[in-house]
Amino acid sequence: MDFLNVSSPHTLGVAHLHDLTSQLSPFSRFLFVLQRTAVNASLRLSGLEYQRALRRPEEEATGANLSGLSHPFFLPGQSLVRVGGAVRQHLRIKSGPRRLRAAMRAPGERWRPAGAALWLLLLLLLGATESVRRAQPLRRYTPDWPSLDSRPLPSWFDEAKFGVFIHWGVFSVPAWGSEWFWWNWQGEGRPQYQRFMRDNYPPGFSYADFGPQFTARFFHPEEWADLFQAAGAKYVVLTTKHHEGFTNWPSPVSWNWNSKDVGPHRDLVGELGTALRKRNIRYGLYHSLLEWFHPLYLLDKKNGFKTQYFVGAKTMPELYDLVNSYKPDLIWSDGEWECPDTYWNSTNFLSWLYNDSPVKDEVVVNDRWGQNCSCHHGGYYNCEDKFKPQSLPDHKWEMCTSIDKFSWGYRRDMAMSDVTEESEIISELVQTVSLGGNYLLNIGPTKDGLIVPIFQERLLALGKWLSINGEAIYASKPWRVQWEKNTTSVWYTSKGSAVYAIFLHWPENGVLNLESPITTSTTKIMMLGIQGDLKWSTDPDKGLLISLPQLPPSAVPAEFAWTIKLTGVK
Repeated sequence: MDFLNVSSPHTLGVAHLHDLTSQLSPFSRFLFVLQRTAVNASLRLSGLEYQRALRRPEEEATGANLSGLSHPFFLPGQSLVRVGGAVRQHLRIKSGPRRLRAAMRAPGERWRPAGAALWLLLLLLLGATESVRRAQPLRRYTPDWPSLDSRPLPSWFDEAKFGVFIHWGVFSVPAWGSEWFWWNWQGEGRPQYQRFMRDNYPPGFSYADFGPQFTARFFHPEEWADLFQAAGAKYVVLTTKHHEGFTNWPSPVSWNWNSKDVGPHRDLVGELGTALRKRNIRYGLYHSLLEWFHPLYLLDKKNGFKTQYFVGAKTMPELYDLVNSYKPDLIWSDGEWECPDTYWNSTNFLSWLYNDSPVKDEVVVNDRWGQNCSCHHGGYYNCEDKFKPQSLPDHKWEMCTSIDKFSWGYRRDMAMSDVTEESEIISELVQTVSLGGNYLLNIGPTKDGLIVPIFQERLLALGKWLSINGEAIYASKPWRVQWEKNTTSVWYTSKGSAVYAIFLHWPENGVLNLESPITTSTTKIMMLGIQGDLKWSTDPDKGLLISLPQLPPSAVPAEFAWTIKLTGVK
């Protein structure tokens, strides 16, 4: 087989061609393939040329100058090389297609019609592709919100629906109160936190002294990834740095306050990312813009945020480093509330992220990029923690919540009554997806890297439910009606021609009443997890009446929240 290779000073190998063609439209890529086929065919050596190459390789081996070919993938100084077994022939091309044709023809040999026809096809396609390229320029996003907000959200995020949030850092060492321990203790000076420190740690003990105790000794990323996969999570978001400033990767601008220098002596961000991607789970990185007690941040605050010493020395270098080092699918920004986006240089970073970063085509971001941005600008909207809209929003959104009702990080003083019930988690997931949102459920590992059994149990219970009802969740869309307020509490989703009615309470008489679906002559109704169709009828006053299967409790597909699949309805 013949190949079009390129030598110094510009390399156009397989990787370069992949990068080049990935930026073209499908039609342009089709033309590009035809061009390459035409070039390869026209460069086949005749028997005479083959013999000449064997006899006098030193006379024929010269670099090819393609300066006469005016096209993006022919760059000045490139050479055409044919590889055939041990034979290499480098052809000198001084300018234009005539010289290429002459160089390919041995003395006294006539130009082959097939090659000429293919070369003519190549010239025509070159012009066609150039026209397409000029007519369809690559979209560039400028560093302003109207431009950035116009970027379409990559489809994977809406299809994913469910993710796991992980709050893990030095705050997992005191593990008391919440992940805001340092601020509550020394920022606000709350009496209960000061008393906790007096009772449990020696005088003069500082927050930095917690760092070496953040060991992650039992952190096994493969086990974490297995758990998240069993939970049905399609993406996972890890805290790379919370407001305390400690980074879970070897940040080049967080000397002696990162997981490589202190505590675990490991790259926690990198290790988890490797394990997740083995399982095709999308990887998101949480990053706090601010740091409570960083001297440069405090200086900027003293200056009324008219200076940006902290942003230039800390925030932006870390964001660029995270993107280039770990290529995240999602950036979950936080810690924005004290300053406008102009202080954080958010729009400049996002324009680079969307235009030139290694994840520009797939990356997703949230809306926490400045005190004026939440629920208004960015990729999808968080709006606020545990956000629950009352009607279908017109913008993609996400509800983030925690299994521990009162903390995002692990805490030793958590009581059983503080743990969200399985039924409540499933109910929140269903309602969120019905209203077009994603559900991000948080856990807090211990300082040793353990996920406590109660968190594992909640995740696995949700995974079991999704293994039966996931068809109504993943890649679904909101239906024309989102819910019916009745005793069974019904929430709707849709996918293609199918409509899913998820009811949260089993009716006492065994008959499910749905008011919204309109049946037709092709209507079929079934329950996910149960074989066979269900019997149904219509009533002028009550609407659709579905007879639910009469099964013993052990045979019911789920303990809470059941899904009816309807096809052929309007």
